[in-house]
Amino acid sequence: MPAHRILLVGLGKLGAHLFDLLVRLPGHCTFLVGGRNLDYLRQRTNLSLLTAIQLGYSPEVACAPIDLWNIEQTAEVISRFRPDLIVCSATLAQWERAVRLPAHLTERLAMAPMGPRLPFHLTLVYNLMRAVRASGQTITVINAIYPDVVNPILAKVHLNPTCGIGDLSNNVPALRKAIAVHLHVAVEQVEVRLVMARYVSYWMSRRSVMGTPFHFVALVNGENVTPRLDTAAIFAQVPTTFKRIGGPDGLLMTAASGMVLIEGIVNRTPCLTHAPGPHGLPGGYPVSVDGREVAVVLPDDLSMEVALSINQAGL
Repeated sequence: MPAHRILLVGLGKLGAHLFDLLVRLPGHCTFLVGGRNLDYLRQRTNLSLLTAIQLGYSPEVACAPIDLWNIEQTAEVISRFRPDLIVCSATLAQWERAVRLPAHLTERLAMAPMGPRLPFHLTLVYNLMRAVRASGQTITVINAIYPDVVNPILAKVHLNPTCGIGDLSNNVPALRKAIAVHLHVAVEQVEVRLVMARYVSYWMSRRSVMGTPFHFVALVNGENVTPRLDTAAIFAQVPTTFKRIGGPDGLLMTAASGMVLIEGIVNRTPCLTHAPGPHGLPGGYPVSVDGREVAVVLPDDLSMEVALSINQAGL
């Protein structure tokens, strides 16, 4: 069976978390990690590689210079490597720079949560997608950078990635656990279907989001148990009982959410998960994954028209 060829672009805080998990994918995978600082790339990918070997995996890992400001050079690397999947975690909005800002600027930025950061998140993903188009290849692209806004913007010029990762998906484990505890069932029996935009999913782990636009369905062994739940009480446990650490360490949750989607794509393992920006749609949705197919799967009581209005309002 031929190896799956995966290109990761961007090995910052999130990209490093992602790669630590990617090299432990079941099956035969060949990885190429691209960026501008080759010395750092080699040392950081060696950390992931050697850790994976310690745990019994044997991935093939290489590094290559990729400068996303140079679309022609990026397209050449893509054409030469011929990846089945590209995972993009490249952004100009580095975490370290944000936390070093003077307090008065941090306070001003906090009043307009993601808007001021959008150009920093959009630019490199846009350049990557231009390079993918220039390569002439049809490639599944997963965008980890503000995907429920970046992906629909790029869809306007027919350059949207296949799907995003993180955002609403990051809150699903806490919701499942809260429901399992409340109903005295195993967490494995609990499923959740969420439709919400990043604004709602971001604040959901920090404060109450009751009154904001979202759609929520809870299932136990496939049965809809939402009417039996106090939604406000279940959601209240996300920023309290099941509150998780944020910041750079908290990006591990996004990486884990992404791995569910990526494993479904790479190993053709059918799964139902959640993802932002699928096929350039705004906001986040439940999706089914089977190979390269990523399809929105809405709850029975929700139309696509209403789902879009929920996410547009949430943005």
